[in-house]
Amino acid sequence: MVQTNIVADESQTVVTTPSKNNKILYILFILLILFVLTTLAISAGTLSVILNRLNNNSSGAGSNVNKICNNLVDSIEVQQMFDHLKQLQAIADENNGTRASGTNGFNLTVDYITKYLKDHTNLKVQQQYFPIRTFQLERNPILISNVNGIQTNYTFPSDFTSVPFSGSASFSTPIQLVVIPNSGCFDSDWGNISTLSNRVALVQRSDNCTFVEISERATKNYAAGLLIYNDGIPPYGFEPIKEYYDPVNTTFPVLSLSYSIGFQLVQAARNSAMNATVIISILVKDTPPSTVANICADTPTGDVTKTILVGSHSDSVPYGSGINDNGSGSAANLALAVNLARLLQTSVYLPYAYRVRFCWWAAEEMGLLGSKYHVQQAALATAVEGERLQDYLVNINIDMLGSPNFFFGIYDGKATQGTAAHGSIQISELLREWFSKQELPWDIIKVVDTDHIPFLAVGIVIGGLFSGAAGTKTNTKRDKYDQILGQGHGGIADTIYDPCYHEECDTVQNINPFVYEKMTKAAAYVLQYLGQL
Repeated sequence: MVQTNIVADESQTVVTTPSKNNKILYILFILLILFVLTTLAISAGTLSVILNRLNNNSSGAGSNVNKICNNLVDSIEVQQMFDHLKQLQAIADENNGTRASGTNGFNLTVDYITKYLKDHTNLKVQQQYFPIRTFQLERNPILISNVNGIQTNYTFPSDFTSVPFSGSASFSTPIQLVVIPNSGCFDSDWGNISTLSNRVALVQRSDNCTFVEISERATKNYAAGLLIYNDGIPPYGFEPIKEYYDPVNTTFPVLSLSYSIGFQLVQAARNSAMNATVIISILVKDTPPSTVANICADTPTGDVTKTILVGSHSDSVPYGSGINDNGSGSAANLALAVNLARLLQTSVYLPYAYRVRFCWWAAEEMGLLGSKYHVQQAALATAVEGERLQDYLVNINIDMLGSPNFFFGIYDGKATQGTAAHGSIQISELLREWFSKQELPWDIIKVVDTDHIPFLAVGIVIGGLFSGAAGTKTNTKRDKYDQILGQGHGGIADTIYDPCYHEECDTVQNINPFVYEKMTKAAAYVLQYLGQL
């Protein structure tokens, strides 16, 4: 799962961003929104059919749970997913500890999922390729400060990191630091600075603007360099920013600092008597674009103009194997696809009137690039039947299903708007009823920023599951889960839901098997319920 305004960077780690062609596609995507919304009206009749069936069956959903669980839900066993997770872990272990888009680890992940689907199902498997830019450090950058005659050499990447597509530089002499007030989000923040020529701007990170916007203002003011330090807000406001989506594309160096180092430098720079300066040396290489692939696998039966989509992203962050985020969703999606394909070939399983499409999106950790690209292509007037936006009825997204200090999170359908709202609310209610019938706690959560977003933006019904990432479990939530699951089983209060979120420790050992199986079964229930309406 992506986290806003953040990126990881290592000297030997590849970080990728959208290509120039993708940027053009993004513009076309926005221009196509009005066309898409109009086109979706064509499928309104179809959508109303499934929604009406949901309405007619919702009051009896509880009585159907046991009947439905005898099929797809009961076919799900946690060992199935762990077998896949172990393979993904092995891929990461053999490829510098990562499965990030643009790396060999990612390509082998795509190969594994594709081959497994072809070897074990009769699903129609296809790959959808698109280009991404790549960025790599030639060597570890250097940051040295000199305050009041005392020189300090900082450590990469624990004290500072580089920001993708910043410029190279090698200062031969120390450069003066200048503090930019109010996080530098507005032109007025820079107005009181007479000139930044041959000076380095020091700015505190803020959620009010992006690194790109800060960099653009630094460029307009002729900065020689830019240091952006973290905001000091728990739980992730202290270390250097390790995640980031959009390229800053500057000719000067841009580095991210920890909160403590940034604070120290601010105090020094504000006192002119201390003569705070820095030396920066960074050498970056803008490598040629690479190609990554989405994977989609379709049931051979069912109406292609009435498609139920189950999606998950297949990439990790650059500096970890990404087993919970989102190997857990990838493996769950694979288990759902294999089990459903097998059941649909039996004579005792009720066939679906709808096509089911399972997709594994590339480059989610870079800003939902794979799902955005898929939606852009489906919005084109040249898209064929079965590949058009109006052919999608609903998108069920599964991302981070096995967080160790978990909650059972259900996307809040009421937070959606427009044509997708009514159906999205129905999906939320189906999931809530399933957890309640299983005597499990649940939480309705804000729709998180992951691969269902491009679909929701064009009016497609969404739903999804999520077990927690960077947030902290409260005493109230722990007590609620203890009361339902039993004392001591509700997790640990004042602790992050996934302490290994976007970290190297996000390995197979990071998965909560109990939570993982229940979340996958919940996804199976909704998929089968919709399919057999």
